[in-house]
Amino acid sequence: MTKRLTAILTAATLALAAGIACAQPYPSKPIRWIVPYTPGGITDNVTRMVTARVSATLGQPIVIENKPGANSMIGVDLVAKSPADGYTIVTVIAAHAANATLYEGRIPYDPVKSLVPVSLAAIAPLIITASNSFAPNDMRSLIAYAKANPGKVNFGSSGIGAAAHLTTELLAQTAGVSMTHVPYKGTAGALTDLTAGNIQILVDVPSTLMPHVRGAKIKALGMFSAKRLPSAPEVPTLPESGGPALEASTWVMFLAPAGTPPEVVAKLSQAVSDAVKSPEITGKFNELGIIPVGNTSEQAATFLRDEVAKWGQVIRTAGVKAE
Repeated sequence: MTKRLTAILTAATLALAAGIACAQPYPSKPIRWIVPYTPGGITDNVTRMVTARVSATLGQPIVIENKPGANSMIGVDLVAKSPADGYTIVTVIAAHAANATLYEGRIPYDPVKSLVPVSLAAIAPLIITASNSFAPNDMRSLIAYAKANPGKVNFGSSGIGAAAHLTTELLAQTAGVSMTHVPYKGTAGALTDLTAGNIQILVDVPSTLMPHVRGAKIKALGMFSAKRLPSAPEVPTLPESGGPALEASTWVMFLAPAGTPPEVVAKLSQAVSDAVKSPEITGKFNELGIIPVGNTSEQAATFLRDEVAKWGQVIRTAGVKAE
C-alpha cells in the first residue's frame, strides 16, 4: 500500500509540475528569429532594431539567425515547418509575395497558408534613379524616351522577382513602354553599372540610392510614394515628375508557423506595434526613408494577400520567369 501511495503521489507531483510548466505565460524561453537574408541589409537591420525593443517588452532574449538562400525560401521553409508555439519567427519582404507566383508548384510551403502574419512592421517606398549620362531628367522625359526607343532602356535590379524588378515592370506596363531587364545578384553590382552608365535605370530603396544621388553620382527621377518622404524631400513623387500615380515599396513583415495560438500571435503583434511606433524607432525609420506600420495579424494578412495578387498579375503580364 505504501509503495502504491508513493507511486500515486509521485505521478501526481509530476502531473502538477507538467501542468505548471504548460501554464507558464508566453514567452517563457528565448525566441528564435530567422532572417532569410545576409546581415546588413534593410531586412536584417529593421529586424534587429525592432526585436531589441520586443525582447525588452516580452522579457526574453530574441536570437537572430541569418539563413540566406533561394530567394529567402530556405529560411522561410525552416520556420514554416517549425513547432507552432511562438518560439520561431521569420522576417520576410516583398519577394515573399512574389515567390508565390514565381515558384508556384515548386515552393516547399504555401507563402500564405503555411504561416500566420504577426505584423507588418514597416514599408520602404522605392525610388527610381538614372545614370548621369542618360538624357531624361524626370519621369515625363523618361517615358517619352522609352516610347520612342522600345527596348533600348536597360534597367537593373537586385535580382529576378525582387521588389525593384517587379516595380519597374509595373511602371513599364502602366506607362505602356518596353524596357530591358538586367538582373544582378544584389544591388551593389547594379549600382556600379548605373554609375558607369552601363545601365540607364535602377529602382531600389532610398537608404541605398540617396547617398549616391546626393553625391551627384546618379540622379533621382521620382519616388514611388503618395507624398514626398521626410528623408528625401527634394525627390518628387512620380506624378509630380510627370509619371503615373504608382505607389510601390519593399516591406518588412514578421510571420509565425501556421497554427500558432492566436493569443501568442496577438501578444507578439502588440509588442511589435509598440516597438515600431516608439519615438526611437520611428526616428530611425524616418532617417532611412522607412514608414513604420505595426499593425494587427489580421491587417497584415490582408496586406499579404493583396501583395500576392498584385505582384502575381505583374509577373504573369511581364512573363517573368524564375532563375
